[in-house]
Amino acid sequence: MRKPFVAGNWKMHGSKASILSLVTGLNAQANQLGDVDVAVCPPAIYVDYAKRTISSEAIAVGAQNMAVEPVQGAFTGEVSVEMLKDFDCEYVILGHSERRAIFGETDAEIAQKVKVALTNNVTPILCVGETLEERESGVMESVIATQLDAVLDVVGIDAFSSVVIAYEPVWAIGTGVTASPAQAQEVHAFIRGKLAGLNSAVAEKVIIQYGGSVKPDNAKELFGQADIDGGLIGGASLNADDFIAICKAAG
Repeated sequence: MRKPFVAGNWKMHGSKASILSLVTGLNAQANQLGDVDVAVCPPAIYVDYAKRTISSEAIAVGAQNMAVEPVQGAFTGEVSVEMLKDFDCEYVILGHSERRAIFGETDAEIAQKVKVALTNNVTPILCVGETLEERESGVMESVIATQLDAVLDVVGIDAFSSVVIAYEPVWAIGTGVTASPAQAQEVHAFIRGKLAGLNSAVAEKVIIQYGGSVKPDNAKELFGQADIDGGLIGGASLNADDFIAICKAAG
């Protein structure tokens, strides 16, 4: 039985004041989470502040990205995996569609980042997903398969027992449009089936989150699907009541 996992991606949002307010709300309700793993991923500069202000052991802290270089060095503006570990980051989001589309991160680069994270015992949350154009043109499965294959070629199928996958239809991120539970389940089943073709035991174990305009009023139905194991939550993770409600729906 897979334990649901909900992670909040705060993106480029936050200040010390707003994070303190948000975390105060999370701390107050953390005992209501139920049987679900929970993490929040602040901007890098606020990882330490979030870590120090979160009082509940039920809420882990992760990062939104990291350098592809495995060790520290002359890479101005980058954050190494060693630095994330120094602040007890348990997770790192890799391959988010915004990183792919806005910053030009390639499948190959993302695969190397996954390898670096795994080598250093930080759990990667690997994001995959298609644009609306790709979905409507019938290449959705091949796009997602290509994104997965890039990582599989580098780390192998067995390593996916330590990888979280987040399916994020690009057309549903921050748009208010959500994939229907049936649409989301179809893609989650495809992802699990692809992995099962290589190792059924790993495929059965891997956590596959859904990310794309998840809200308290649609979370329960989404998370009730057979292959949806929680969510990677954007905007709703910035509101303590909404985020806790989503976590409770998963747990």
